[in-house]
Amino acid sequence: MGRARREELRRRYLSLGLGELAAAAVFLTIALLIVLPKIDNRHDRLALWSALIPLLVVLAQAGVYWLLARSWVERHPMPPLIRTVYRTLRFMNVALLVGGACGVIVWCPHELGTGIAVVSVWLFGAIEYVNYFLIRLSYPPRLWLTTVSQLRTPRLVRDLNASS
Repeated sequence: MGRARREELRRRYLSLGLGELAAAAVFLTIALLIVLPKIDNRHDRLALWSALIPLLVVLAQAGVYWLLARSWVERHPMPPLIRTVYRTLRFMNVALLVGGACGVIVWCPHELGTGIAVVSVWLFGAIEYVNYFLIRLSYPPRLWLTTVSQLRTPRLVRDLNASS
């Protein structure tokens, strides 16, 4: 049973890791190829980057975490070096999100549609941070309302705590 469970988790972690990295790539590609070419105002561009960079960083960290976790899942705790890196990133992400919010405010987009898009991107980055470092928010849609209220600890945090 242990080997089958480990292989099942390794497959799931591979899917989650590649999915998060793909999401980051999609957000970046859409920004570079579709959104930014349509934005002429320098402040609007800076506001978008202020919102987008924290999102991309959190998604990339999440993707790398899932891929790395495949090596220790159901075997041993998170290795000390990876634990140290992710504990540091946990706090650096807060600074990045705060900095991003400041950038969005300072370079407040002139167009309403751009403003809504920029704030939405920043909020998505903040939600992803919460999902990975504070409270698990991702569940299947039919179970979301009943499960999210349980305030479960994210897998990344459980790995950080288990390896202490």
